Amino acid sequence: MKEILLNYTVRIYDSASELPETSAHLIQLAREAATRAYAPYSGYQVGAAVLLANGEIITGNNQENSAYPSGLCAERTALFYASAQFPGVPVRQLAISASAEKMDPDTFAKPCGGCRQVISEYEDLAGSPITILLDGPTSVTVVEGVDTLLPFRFKKEELHKP
Repeated sequence: MKEILLNYTVRIYDSASELPETSAHLIQLAREAATRAYAPYSGYQVGAAVLLANGEIITGNNQENSAYPSGLCAERTALFYASAQFPGVPVRQLAISASAEKMDPDTFAKPCGGCRQVISEYEDLAGSPITILLDGPTSVTVVEGVDTLLPFRFKKEELHKP
């Protein structure tokens, strides 16, 4: 048997005001985007804000659909739009915020598995870790790089090529 110990650093801030100015601004934009989410079925509104290397900021929110799973998560909405409008421009930071009527005050927004895999693709394209800001009612959790959230992720180098 082989055992692997994984170590990651996660920073937890008591509020967005403790963050660097740019990161605090991204959290605010993600919160605002969440208020515009289309979430009539789950009531779980998610917003995302993406900071690109060229300084552009793109926001997105979750879009539900009665023909589930035809909707799209906030993270993918923002990342796909950013890539469509600014192809090849690396992602530097991604802020995610969520709200729901009965949200646990000690929790924070977390991307789903599909979004984590999509984030990993954009991180690979960027060539450097993306700072991911996970907003919660009482704190902001910050991780450097998607490997912290998805340690055994699928990588395109693992594809079998003919």
